[in-house]
Amino acid sequence: MAPRPTPADKFSFGLWTVGWQARDPFGDATRPELDAVEAVHRLAELGAYGITFHDDDLIPFGADAATRDQHIARFRKALDETGLVVPMVTTNLFTHPIFKDGGFTSNDRDVRRYALRKVLRQVDLAAELGASTFVMWGGREGSEYDLAKDVRAALDRYREAVDLLTQYSIDKGYGLRFALEPKPNEPRGDILLPTIGHALGFISQLAHPELVGLNPEVGHEQMAGLNYAHGIAQALWQGKLFHLDLNGQRGIKYDQDLVFGHGDLMNAFALVDLLENGGPNGGPAYDGPRHFDYKPSRTEDMDGVWASAAANMSTYLLLKERAAAFRADPEVVEALAASKVGDLNTPTLNEGEGYEEFLADRSAFEDVDVDAVAERGFAFVRLNQLAVEHLLGAR
Repeated sequence: MAPRPTPADKFSFGLWTVGWQARDPFGDATRPELDAVEAVHRLAELGAYGITFHDDDLIPFGADAATRDQHIARFRKALDETGLVVPMVTTNLFTHPIFKDGGFTSNDRDVRRYALRKVLRQVDLAAELGASTFVMWGGREGSEYDLAKDVRAALDRYREAVDLLTQYSIDKGYGLRFALEPKPNEPRGDILLPTIGHALGFISQLAHPELVGLNPEVGHEQMAGLNYAHGIAQALWQGKLFHLDLNGQRGIKYDQDLVFGHGDLMNAFALVDLLENGGPNGGPAYDGPRHFDYKPSRTEDMDGVWASAAANMSTYLLLKERAAAFRADPEVVEALAASKVGDLNTPTLNEGEGYEEFLADRSAFEDVDVDAVAERGFAFVRLNQLAVEHLLGAR
């Protein structure tokens, strides 16, 4: 039996996920519009902890102040009734035609100024609702034609926007952290800051890099043929994992947004093991929301929407159980030792050793029997097979 989630698990969902009407470039919607208040109540009933949203998910684009206030008031009432929190907020700079060439990096200065004002208003709402993270996915920040976009100038404008937002949060005392969400392509042919590595490089050029981190998404990294668990590990290593988006993806293709685990299950297992058991003392390496950015399949009715939401949480908890059992298995402990996995934590240089001492140590080079060392196996296959057997419930 699958474990039942509770708010302590910190599972959160985007309003745009369960609220997706399943409209795509080839077909009309297959589900009715979902009221935000119903989404809050249904997710709370399923055991979720939080809900996130773009501004346009909650408030119709172009709504007047009175209408805006009404939507926010209804939403806040639902949050109060259920205890759900809003850990993260973001802004839609991709749906309306004004953003067809991007928001922060549009060639049109009027668009850039409008985009910044739109985001600043959402930053105010994020602070009002108690969010700690503000995610920025630049889905339209890019191009289809290489000569149509001066990428260096675009990065200047991107930096200008992020610097303004971080300074605004500082001056207002909001305490927000900003998280960039990389993606290689779709909807643009090529999106700026396409991978975790690109985003980390960009952050180093900002005025307040300490306030800007990452919100990596499973499918986005895997669309580029990259290893999501590796990317998360590097983000953790650099102290830049501010938030994360979990879903499923099957290979290098369009962004599928499947239920978490319904793509590369082995990588999902490695990811959960890293998040839950990869801390310095064997405890959790990440204490933020386990956020699901998926889309209920177009084939599903509204019952299927809630079944798929539950499936995300159930899969995560099942993988968490399997990962704990894997780590506790004496055979796995022995296999990890045989594969020298823990040995990588030992510094290559001796304590206090500099290059002069290192060069003088014949045992490091001159006296090494390279053929004998090369014959040593690492037994990685056995270790991975043990993981497979735990994942399949054979142990």
